[in-house]
Amino acid sequence: MWLKPEEVLLKNALKLWVTQKSSCYFILQRRRGHGEGGGRFTGRLVGALDAVLDSNARVAPFRILLQVPGSQVYSPIACGELLNGSEVYWAIAIGATLEEINQHWEWLEQNLLHTLSVFDNKEDIASFVKGKIKALIAEETSSKLAEQEEEPEKFREALVKFEARFNFPEAEKLITYYSCCCWKGRVPRQGWLYLSINHLCFYSFFLGKELKLIIPWVDVQKLERTCNVFMTDTIRITTQNKERDFSMFLNLDEVFKIMEQLADMTLRRLLDNEIFELDPDLQEPTQITKRDLEARAQNEFFRAFFRLPRKEKLHEVVDCSLWTPFSRCHTVGRMFASDSYVCFASKEDGCCNVVLPLREVVSIEKMEDTSLLPNPIIISIRSKMAFQFIELKDRESLVENLLRRLKQVHANSPVHYDTLKNEAETSSLFQSTSVCSDQKFGNLKLSQNGNTVDKETSPLPNSEALIAIFHQSGTQSPDSRMSREQIKASLWNDHFVEYGRTVCMFRTEKIRKLVAMGIPESLRGKLWLLFSDAVTDLASHPGYYGNLVEESMGKCCLVTEEIERDLHRSLPEHPAFQNETGIAALRRVLTAYAHRNPKIGYCQSMNILTSVLLLYAKEEEAFWLLVAVCERMLPDYFNHRVIGAQVDQSVFEELIRDRLPELAEHMKDLSTLASISLSWFLTLFLSIMPLESAVNVVDCFFYDGIKAIFQLGLAVLEANAVELCGSKDDGQALMILSRFLDHVKNEESPGPPIGNHHAFFSDDQEPYPVTDIADLIRDSYEKFGDQSVEMIEHMRCRHRIRVLQGHEDTTKQNVLRVVIPEVSILPEDLEELYDLFKREHMISCYWEQTSPAFQHHNPNRPYAEQYLIDAQQFTNLYKLVSPWTCGAHTEILAERTFRLLDENMDNLIAFKGFAVCLDIMYNGEMNEKIKLLYRLHLPPALTENDKDSQSPLKNPLLSTSRPLVFGKSNGDAIDYQKQLKQMLKDLAKEKDKTEKELPKMSQREFIQFCKTLYSMFHEDPEENDLYQAIATVTTLLLQIGEVGQRSSSSGSCSDEYMDDVQTEACASTSDQDSVFTDMGKIPQRHSQSLSMTEGDWTVSLEHILASLLTEQSLVNFFEKPLDIKSKLENAKINQYSLKTNELSHQSE
Repeated sequence: MWLKPEEVLLKNALKLWVTQKSSCYFILQRRRGHGEGGGRFTGRLVGALDAVLDSNARVAPFRILLQVPGSQVYSPIACGELLNGSEVYWAIAIGATLEEINQHWEWLEQNLLHTLSVFDNKEDIASFVKGKIKALIAEETSSKLAEQEEEPEKFREALVKFEARFNFPEAEKLITYYSCCCWKGRVPRQGWLYLSINHLCFYSFFLGKELKLIIPWVDVQKLERTCNVFMTDTIRITTQNKERDFSMFLNLDEVFKIMEQLADMTLRRLLDNEIFELDPDLQEPTQITKRDLEARAQNEFFRAFFRLPRKEKLHEVVDCSLWTPFSRCHTVGRMFASDSYVCFASKEDGCCNVVLPLREVVSIEKMEDTSLLPNPIIISIRSKMAFQFIELKDRESLVENLLRRLKQVHANSPVHYDTLKNEAETSSLFQSTSVCSDQKFGNLKLSQNGNTVDKETSPLPNSEALIAIFHQSGTQSPDSRMSREQIKASLWNDHFVEYGRTVCMFRTEKIRKLVAMGIPESLRGKLWLLFSDAVTDLASHPGYYGNLVEESMGKCCLVTEEIERDLHRSLPEHPAFQNETGIAALRRVLTAYAHRNPKIGYCQSMNILTSVLLLYAKEEEAFWLLVAVCERMLPDYFNHRVIGAQVDQSVFEELIRDRLPELAEHMKDLSTLASISLSWFLTLFLSIMPLESAVNVVDCFFYDGIKAIFQLGLAVLEANAVELCGSKDDGQALMILSRFLDHVKNEESPGPPIGNHHAFFSDDQEPYPVTDIADLIRDSYEKFGDQSVEMIEHMRCRHRIRVLQGHEDTTKQNVLRVVIPEVSILPEDLEELYDLFKREHMISCYWEQTSPAFQHHNPNRPYAEQYLIDAQQFTNLYKLVSPWTCGAHTEILAERTFRLLDENMDNLIAFKGFAVCLDIMYNGEMNEKIKLLYRLHLPPALTENDKDSQSPLKNPLLSTSRPLVFGKSNGDAIDYQKQLKQMLKDLAKEKDKTEKELPKMSQREFIQFCKTLYSMFHEDPEENDLYQAIATVTTLLLQIGEVGQRSSSSGSCSDEYMDDVQTEACASTSDQDSVFTDMGKIPQRHSQSLSMTEGDWTVSLEHILASLLTEQSLVNFFEKPLDIKSKLENAKINQYSLKTNELSHQSE
């Protein structure tokens, strides 16, 4: 065990310790008298002393010491021997056995030994090692406490430190924490790693330096285990701009697994709304604990291994043994019990697996406990088979739980009939007379044109597989063909007798070999149903398919139009789909499934797969097989973005690198092979291999799942590796693989060869060698069949992170490509701005579970509309990056800007509008900036109940009595009457050229405009000059407004009024610079005029712009260059704290 480093003074003491191992910094020692065969006098004496001492005073027989070359201080860290010349050691670990102390020694060698060489100061080495050992002790203690109680005190202490150090709101739940080192260049920083639901955080305070790191999981692009010059095993976190290495974990495997889970869950929750809606665990992230993550990982493995529905929840995992009659012994393994299933997997992979749907179970009974059969139970099923489990821990509660769930399953889904018997089935009519109207097809809007699908469907679904109706004779003699089929059928029947013939059969290596040989056509459909467990869905939902067909057929929508287009492209070479019988069945199945699952609807390649299912299964069976494939066996394949298929392509690339390194070395860019192989995964080789061969691949797929496609893909590449290494370009590689797959034949097929659309790749002049599908499948199992389900799922988790981030990068680049031509902001700054925009959306998703931000993100929308922000999010961003900050008035201006940009009034805006608006503020010409400000003070930006109570200008009224005279420093007065008249004439001409005339501004709106300008100038270096200038301009504009008002009332410009203005100018006094006056000080004449005609007072954009241009200080203010880079840098630092403060104010 690790010890808190403590000094050990051994000067002039007997040599009680013997050195076993030593290195530059560490020494492993054994106490004399322990582990010695003979024994000298000293050893015997020490051993005797240790034996007679009280157990509490005994010394552990092994220890490790720390030595620092050149230092006067040495430290025992795990109980070791003294060095020559040393007087003080630091003890850091002890061991009761050699194995225990060796584990500590190995950890030190792997994690610390090579690291210490980077320190120059010997005291730093001692401090670093002691700090690391203390952290390991704290972590061990917290782990033990966590096992003993739900909320250990150590975890509470860590939570307090986490909240204090990173200032997150309470909603940021801490999952777990670890002691580790974060590498900064070549120097490790010892500290604590905190893993929360949305972030990875690291804190270190070492040698007087503090280091804080916050990495949102949603920013993680790659998570991998690697090594560097100093460390053999390191976790590397890759984000957009940086790589961070973490090492020296007590249990690196556990840490990496939790990191993967948290990154995967967060990305799926925030970036993939299709998965988010299907997975209830993702919708309550604040309820997740470390124990929940472990249970979730086990649950996902369980569903993937047995290929069960996503809704299945695992309840118990129990070590046990199952009686296997074919081997006449008990097979050791584990029992998995979920909502609707009891499953068994042997400890030896592939030895024996069993799937027992509770629907098939008749009884669960406890047997008498004996020495030969400890804690046994018997599970009996309807096909008169019984399964005996023994060595079950806590048998009583297990049986009680199983019986309760069994009762619930039978209550929810009563047994109606045995689907394995060839009984005659009847169902309701499948015709529908409904006409398209305003109805909805799931979530898909139906067209309203009244069109219906032109069809001549049979009133009844096909009661037998299409292969039986459209059976063709092959080129072989009938006797030869049937004898091979009969041999296969005989082998399967023998297997059924010994291993069972229902979904509850024993699944062993023997059945895998039978499947690889090819399932006989007479059994293919039934075995597909059993292997996929679609038979349970079929039996549990009597009449379901018929109702779906009735509801969906005859309606016209986008999905049905796509289906109709592809109906005649589905196996057109097969006679079954050259006939309306096959076409009608295909139409019904595809349309019914689209109606069942509108989230998927219909995707290309589903037609090819369904066509083959209809060949070998009855129509209703084909429907449930399609359900099993789309929703369980190929999850996330058939949706808008085919995420699942892309993830498996990425996994396939990694498998190529691992298993075919020479090919990977030649083809540097494996994405080419991945894109070629996409159809292999989407259609299970059905679209690129002759049908009679491809169905054997489908056989393997239904038994082994996606593993069969991975290993067959590797076998195909290996068979063509030499030619592929000699290929010059992607086109040649495609040609090589297409020609090879086109010549994969099935000599044992009872039917004739079915041509496929890749035949044009064949070279008629040179016969191409034929590959037998049975040989190819056998090679795939022998060479690449060692991939486990757990390994594939682990790889999928890791690659899903990369695929989802790849989609995010694509979205980002497409948005930037659209926005860059519209703005003058530099591309790198615009990219930073986009990241801030997206992060603002994400932060709301992190901590506001009721936030509509979850609905704002939809990856199915056009790129520019995938991320939208609401008014509060916009206000936060505005405060961070806008140059137009107005103190307390900033929030009001941000709200007005949002209303202006929200053109469709849905309370959401996209990045483009935000960027264009910001570009005007930073890079626009003065007239563009003034125009934007002008629009911000007109409806809809300015509303009647606009909150401006925080404005610095509350009560004063702008005076219109101020004379149109401007004081100069030399005391001269300049008459602007003629200039004003000329300005008005010029503006009238300019207005004719304007593309779209903006409405004129009322006096109320103009006052708000002035308030904004006043607030913008606050704390500016030229504040006094700007206030003087805006006072002058404001007075001028008020006079212009009254001139326009009098002109409109009299029909001509009032020269008399202008003369009055000039007369008053001569009598102006020193208080002429006052902008605001009290109502009592306004001259009577102007006060009456204002009150009578205030509603008609207006001023235009041209008036405002022309007036502002008369003051150089205002021109300078609006035309001075603004630096957006510094704003963006500060925004990145302050974005989190701003949101945290906002949430804390809301909670108050």
